Amino acid sequence: MPEFCVTGGTGFIAAYLVKSLLEKGHTVRTTVRDPDHIMEVMDILSCNSTGIREPICSHYLGNAEKVGFLWEMSGAKERLKVMKADLMVDGSFDEAVEGVDGVFHTACPATLIDPCIKGTVNVMNSCSKANGVKRVVLTSSCSSIRYRNDVQQVSPLNESHWSDPEYCKHYNLWYAYAKTLAEKEAWRLAKEIGIDLVVVNPSFVVGPLLAPQPTSTLLLILAIVKGMRGEYPNTTVGFVHIDDVVAAHILAMEDRNASGRLICSSTVAHWSEIIEMLKAKYPSYPFENKCGVQKGDDNPHSMDTSKVNQLGLTTFKTLPQMFHDCIKSFQDQGFL
Repeated sequence: MPEFCVTGGTGFIAAYLVKSLLEKGHTVRTTVRDPDHIMEVMDILSCNSTGIREPICSHYLGNAEKVGFLWEMSGAKERLKVMKADLMVDGSFDEAVEGVDGVFHTACPATLIDPCIKGTVNVMNSCSKANGVKRVVLTSSCSSIRYRNDVQQVSPLNESHWSDPEYCKHYNLWYAYAKTLAEKEAWRLAKEIGIDLVVVNPSFVVGPLLAPQPTSTLLLILAIVKGMRGEYPNTTVGFVHIDDVVAAHILAMEDRNASGRLICSSTVAHWSEIIEMLKAKYPSYPFENKCGVQKGDDNPHSMDTSKVNQLGLTTFKTLPQMFHDCIKSFQDQGFL
């Protein structure tokens, strides 16, 4: 049974990937920045069953729960290893990727350019030195595809399209800027050092909460539903269910026919349409009702998913499905 490494294991996509791989019977390594969290987690797991170490454990709870949910996954105690790695430290991923069959590189800060780019370089370099790595699957984004002046003219957008970094800078779209540069650098390195690279380009990922606290993507949804931002984004974007994103990653790793970039996106909509849909189903919540004025992110477009369709991901979950799953998980965990 192949062994895999998933970088940034507490992230939204990464955590679901770890869960899926464990359920399939794989041995999984995942990376986090702070190894102290792992010992704290083991303390908490011990004290929960005995009660004896409760005073020590409660002191560490805030940090420990960041990775504690990973140990609760089926098969984690037998086949999960959590390891330290830092995107900004050269060679930091060497140990994590040595001897594994494949690497899923999902770790990327949402707002920081340098760690996004340098982290990708570090992971790729570690994979080039490792024994056994047959394929690297990089989580990029539709943000590296859809930001360009001619987006409406060339739509539907496919894997041959790239965001224009100058366009991103002009409209202060720094996440898209970082993801575009990081993906381009990954392709350059893959060619230079001979790595079999496949890239998944998901749109805005929606789905149920898995970690104890919402990550950045889900925090945005939660804030919009609770009316905490003052305005909703003036954004027209593709949305996709986390289950479909995980399925695309698994196909990218396991299917020999997978190559290049793979767009993973369901329905394109403006946030105003999402809010109207949610208001109809959840009328008691104080949704944002004012649209932001930010330009450059509101261009109507469509995404061509025929390439990933041909690999077997033929249907995507709908907007109502993905947002229902998300809102229900917020309710179940007390965030709404």
